[in-house]
Amino acid sequence: MRPVPVLMYHHINPHKGDMVTTTPETFKKQMKYLHEAGYKTLNTKELLSYIKGDLLLKEKAVLITFDDGWLDNYIHAFPVLKQYKINATIFLVTNWIDEASDKILPLDSHIPTHVESSKLVKENQGNNVVLNWELIREMADSGLVEFHSHTKSHRKCTKIAEHDLSEELSESKKIIEKQVGKACDCICWPMGRYNDSAINIANAIGYKAMFTTDHGVNIENSNPNIIKRIAVKNSMLWFRKSLTIY
Repeated sequence: MRPVPVLMYHHINPHKGDMVTTTPETFKKQMKYLHEAGYKTLNTKELLSYIKGDLLLKEKAVLITFDDGWLDNYIHAFPVLKQYKINATIFLVTNWIDEASDKILPLDSHIPTHVESSKLVKENQGNNVVLNWELIREMADSGLVEFHSHTKSHRKCTKIAEHDLSEELSESKKIIEKQVGKACDCICWPMGRYNDSAINIANAIGYKAMFTTDHGVNIENSNPNIIKRIAVKNSMLWFRKSLTIY
């Protein structure tokens, strides 16, 4: 039985040492390593099939995820994914994407830091820091990148009323399915916050898998409602060692 690490990224940009950021240089080396070492990069449907025991993995496998839907995922990560034919999943905060899509600006290769980007999003000025639906559809059409929910507004799902949480989860699902034209049946909890009530609501809405920030790998018969992930460090040495261990 091969364990499957789910790798968690956020930003891919040149701000070395910045919060939740991997530099483009390191990211390319990490993806090249996966490619040359013969790793299979799963999509979410394949991960679920593996967990249920319906998919036998003969080769080493990982699932690559990006949280939030930052623009640098398109600028710096997407070309590398295409180069090495690597599958990835991006979890979207749909309010942010809607706002960025209301006024699409020319792509700016200069990406602010995480703190600056988050501030711009809160001030409804996220046009140059988060993805828009046009870019998302381009990525989805490549067949390499799939998109799922990170809720509507990135609120802590343990801190809001059940009715509001239901709206957060159901509306983001509907918006992504409408804009991308593909099923959205996975949820990633903002800031890793979830509880039994949140899980039950997500199940009722139709989510089949729930991604956490709980550290660890996934094996056959793992709980699809609590998919564990590994936060990737901006280090090639760490990357090789961690994949060897996991």
